[in-house]
Amino acid sequence: MTSRERVLTTFEHREPDRVPMWHGLSDLFMAKANRELGLADEEALRQRLGDDFRRVFARYDVPEEPLPERALSRTIFGVERAGYEYGQPLSHPLAEATLEDVHAYPWPDPACVDVSGIRETAAAWHDEFAILGGDWSPFWHDAIDLLGMEKLYMQMYDAPELVDALMTHMVDFYAASSRRIFDEAGDLVDIFFIGNDLGSQTGPLLGPELFERFVLPHLKRLVDLGHEYGLKVQMHCCGGFEPLIADLIDIGLDALHAVQPSCHGMDLESLKAAYGSKMVFNGGIDSHHVLIDGTPESVRESTRKVLEIMMPGGGFIAGASHDWVLEETPVENMVAMANAVREFGEYR
Repeated sequence: MTSRERVLTTFEHREPDRVPMWHGLSDLFMAKANRELGLADEEALRQRLGDDFRRVFARYDVPEEPLPERALSRTIFGVERAGYEYGQPLSHPLAEATLEDVHAYPWPDPACVDVSGIRETAAAWHDEFAILGGDWSPFWHDAIDLLGMEKLYMQMYDAPELVDALMTHMVDFYAASSRRIFDEAGDLVDIFFIGNDLGSQTGPLLGPELFERFVLPHLKRLVDLGHEYGLKVQMHCCGGFEPLIADLIDIGLDALHAVQPSCHGMDLESLKAAYGSKMVFNGGIDSHHVLIDGTPESVRESTRKVLEIMMPGGGFIAGASHDWVLEETPVENMVAMANAVREFGEYR
């Protein structure tokens, strides 16, 4: 099978030739791995690790304004951030906003989404790999950035119409952004990939009632958009969010990415038994306690155990339990995981 055939068979909850592999690699890890393995570039590393996916990106063509001294980046909604990797917001621009202020905020124009080059890139990979595309659409994170987490929760009770307006403006932009991408190259994309972290180590960041009221309808908008273009939809979601999975199945979400078995409620055997016939699970190999702190031998054994639980019947993609493999992850451990999937992940 090609990688694309392998992944799409898995998304149909059927058994391919082997379990597909996913590798979300940070820039710093890739640079280190290429040095240690003597590889030329990202594509060579993905080939070495057996990654069955490739991803195409649009870019935001917006005027470059100077950042304040402390800031390292600015989101599309104007929040400046600093710190390790993606960092943390330096301020919350809508923390004291009224409903009128939310409507008057300078929301970006989807015309800024530059899709040039996406079709050519996707076409070069399409016959071999499963192609991920669409805007990441992290509107839950953006809401926290714009209001602050505590204020966001308070406004869900004190000013629900303000939270509704905030979510609508953001998802209007992200839906229009992805529509531009899919109009350009949707026939060459296989999976609409979005990301919203809804869990902590100990459980969901909001209960089912608030989730269903404020977040789920907007996730459904994005899922419906992907399906409109004939795509599967996969969402990255960190943490222990098991109480929300049934709702995600109900809105038609096809796959959950970066399953973290070390978090509350995310026991792999329980997830497979309860949801494995309806939801594709991607991840499951513990990034922290296994891939960072383990040895190649312990990684091999842990990967074998995860595969034993998750691979029967299809519907499983093997990979690290976090989207962004960090620089401190030993390269030999990532190689050991990939080798173990090849060794133990074949369907008989």
